Amino acid sequence: MLKLPFNLKRARILVTNDDGIHAPGLKVLERIARSLSPDVWVVAPESEHSGASHSLTLRRPLQISKIGARKFAISGTPSDCTLIAVNHLLQDRRPDLVLSGINRGGNLGEDVLYSGTVAAAMEGAMLGIPAIAFSQVRVKDKLHWETAAAFAPEVIRKLTTVAWPKGVLMSVNFPPVPPKEVTGIETGRQGRRMSHVEVVHARDPFEREVTWIGDFPTDEPEHPETDLGIVLNKSVSVTPLHFDLTHGAMLRRIDGLFAKTSTARSRTKPVAGRRKVGGIGPQ
Repeated sequence: MLKLPFNLKRARILVTNDDGIHAPGLKVLERIARSLSPDVWVVAPESEHSGASHSLTLRRPLQISKIGARKFAISGTPSDCTLIAVNHLLQDRRPDLVLSGINRGGNLGEDVLYSGTVAAAMEGAMLGIPAIAFSQVRVKDKLHWETAAAFAPEVIRKLTTVAWPKGVLMSVNFPPVPPKEVTGIETGRQGRRMSHVEVVHARDPFEREVTWIGDFPTDEPEHPETDLGIVLNKSVSVTPLHFDLTHGAMLRRIDGLFAKTSTARSRTKPVAGRRKVGGIGPQ
């Protein structure tokens, strides 16, 4: 939970991503973090893990490579990076803030379910650390990194002036326009697109049939007052997310359908604990 007052100048900041340790967006975010605090650590995957979602590496050991002062590459997923940074590399003092990105492309609407960028930030939130995921929306291959660089510091400063509930992370998307064309910074819900992701069937150069999982054909939102609509209007979108996927209304509707089962389970209380590197993980 982010508690006030929060002093960025004294904060330990962990920077990570899903595009890899050499990604241009990571360099932009590292510069932004260093402009806010002298205590910045970078721990990122050694290679790209776009679309990795919240996966963990459980069946093979991970390698940690020191790239420079307070900078490490991990042979694993974005979630691995945050977990290892907090519980191993920075175990002497946990980060006060996790910044993930800046992703090469947007993480809007349904993207947050697939995104390794969001997952790295979510892992921070699961470990009790406030976290922000940053993404620079692109049109084809045109990326305005200068837009993210211009607005991210203000977003970070303002978000750290309010207390966050436990388990909340922020997803920030910068529109695909130069800074002078940005119309503002707006908050909004996670949206849904009118169309779903494309699956393309084709042939490779050897005339073999292949199938590609493509991208969303458009970013046209079901509702305009969401992250998708905000970015389409050339504004920076800020969306608070959390990892409790329970649907409250449906839970109340089915309450009582399984009364005996629910009663039996209620007698056994789950044991809460922190996530740690090693030991028995999800199976």
